[in-house]
Amino acid sequence: MNRLFISLMILSLIPGVVLAQESKVDLGISVSDGKLRGFYLAVSDYYGISGRAVVATKERYRLRDEELPVVYFLSARARVAPSVLIGLRIKGLSWLDVTFHYGLTPEIFYVPVTVKKIGPPYGKAYGHFKKYRTKKEWKKIVLNDYEVADLVNLRFISEHYKIKPEAVIKMRSQGKNFITINEENRKGKAKAKGKHGKDKKVKADKKKVKRK
Repeated sequence: MNRLFISLMILSLIPGVVLAQESKVDLGISVSDGKLRGFYLAVSDYYGISGRAVVATKERYRLRDEELPVVYFLSARARVAPSVLIGLRIKGLSWLDVTFHYGLTPEIFYVPVTVKKIGPPYGKAYGHFKKYRTKKEWKKIVLNDYEVADLVNLRFISEHYKIKPEAVIKMRSQGKNFITINEENRKGKAKAKGKHGKDKKVKADKKKVKRK
């Protein structure tokens, strides 16, 4: 998928500063829930959409939070404005109906994984892809709105945080929603950056000592 990445903030190497900077990003309205704020910012960063636009879309159309990535994913694939897609949803079309409407197939939702046995909530969706052996047959696959959202968010989270899809699948199997999964990976990423920054400083200090 052609994505335009737009940086919303300059990430510090220290976790505490990273989280503090994120909390100051203006989303246009008050989002007091830190986890939700982090999710909206991640969606904004990954899909190259302004934070204000993400929140405005959520508020105006009363979408489930997990549907926001679906809107922007399909918008990029179908090359149409998010509002157009949502308009079709309001008319009663499912996300899969919208997909077919623009000449796309369920193939776009498939995320390759190495595990063979997958439980809920992904088991049924991956069972469909396994049933139809060739990609040409994947147009026969029927996915409900929740399965589409699960697959799109799987791609979004794993690619945004550069982690294996299997890790996200495991977290979902534990009953965690994508807001929580995003938050845990966001903090993990900030912590890793902080550690990397400290390690670099230690190495630099050691070099200075050797020179003396």
